[in-house]
Amino acid sequence: MGKLYGLIGCPVEHSMSPAIHNDAFQENNLDGHYHAFHVEPDRLEEAVQALKTLDIKGFNVTIPHKISIIPYLDQLDETAKIAGAVNTVVNENGQLIGHNTDGNGYVQSLKEVIKKPLSDNKVLIIGAGGAARGIYLALTTHSGSQHVDVCNRTILKAEELIKECPFLNTSKALSLEEAEKTLQAYDIIIQTTAVGLHPNVDQKPISLNNAKNSAVVSDIIYNPIQTALLKEAKSLGLTVHTGVGMFVHQAALAFELWTGKSPSIEKMSAIVHNKLGGTSC
Repeated sequence: MGKLYGLIGCPVEHSMSPAIHNDAFQENNLDGHYHAFHVEPDRLEEAVQALKTLDIKGFNVTIPHKISIIPYLDQLDETAKIAGAVNTVVNENGQLIGHNTDGNGYVQSLKEVIKKPLSDNKVLIIGAGGAARGIYLALTTHSGSQHVDVCNRTILKAEELIKECPFLNTSKALSLEEAEKTLQAYDIIIQTTAVGLHPNVDQKPISLNNAKNSAVVSDIIYNPIQTALLKEAKSLGLTVHTGVGMFVHQAALAFELWTGKSPSIEKMSAIVHNKLGGTSC
């Protein structure tokens, strides 16, 4: 039997991770098998120990476990430590090491659709969970972004994110209502919550009526590819950035951590679009 890899989250039934990773193993002639494991929040510790017992070589972590998994890991790399969130785990000689490829994966994909340098854009992040932390970290440290604000349903969580990742002292925490009123100020709007995720495809966290005409609206959800938020953005003539880009870029970075091999981003993206029947824009 080959090496075991996987994904833990709740839900995971509609994840494309098994499809893209198993194809990448095959393309790179590696004897690896990737499985999605549905793990309820109250079974997380038990699940991590079970995966360790199975000698899993690596696994991804998705909603809602990116922050809560940290106490059950043996070590964190610097990126995960600073972000306070983990989306990739590597088994190094029985030690489970947490990494975060969300932020860098996201930034790589975002650069493909924006017209000016990230450092020249005023950014609003919607949400304050694990994915938001990774993206905030990547924007404020590696990309030179000078203005990144965070809005969240619970404003306290937005304040905590900014406080715990203190690389930009100009960042503001906003409520969703405040953010809606001030959307005109932002060049890039990044949706990082689970609102709009399958099967709740008609939901969106905010209205875009006040967004500027030149704004880029980004949603990290990739199933559905065209979320309710992105559909509204398109109807307003705004530039949209789907979650497929971040998904495949963070997956490719995770695959490299596990195997030392670089999978094809184009092939991964094509698999997702083919399975979900979406378009790349």
